[in-house]
Amino acid sequence: MPLLYITRKEHFNAAHQLWNPLWSDEKNLAIFGKCANPHFHGHNFDLYVCVKGQPHPETGLVMDLKQLKLIIRKQVIDDLDHQNLNLDVAWLKGTMPSIETIAVGIWNRLTPHLPEGVQLHKITLWETPNNFVEYFGE
Repeated sequence: MPLLYITRKEHFNAAHQLWNPLWSDEKNLAIFGKCANPHFHGHNFDLYVCVKGQPHPETGLVMDLKQLKLIIRKQVIDDLDHQNLNLDVAWLKGTMPSIETIAVGIWNRLTPHLPEGVQLHKITLWETPNNFVEYFGE
């Protein structure tokens, strides 16, 4: 049986601030620029969740994409959409909510909920049309 990869795209809007409280205002602004805005700033995020597995012999599916959609929405989108990532998301508390940190958090949220025989392969999180992160669980 071939190993196949399928991907589901989701979207969410959220605000965050990149700010290290151990640094001076000047250093935060120098490192993070506009992302250090004390009033936060927002993004329209695009999330791609890629899973891998062998197609089930009776259905031909690696995984029912409707089921994947429900898992992503319940474990990730419902928590992140229209939220302040610094203040409102319990599983991001105490982190710097960069796209890198968010991608790792998403991976950790999804992995335990995938059906047997299906593995998370990659999280791709687009923050802007020019900036994205890919995470393979390593």
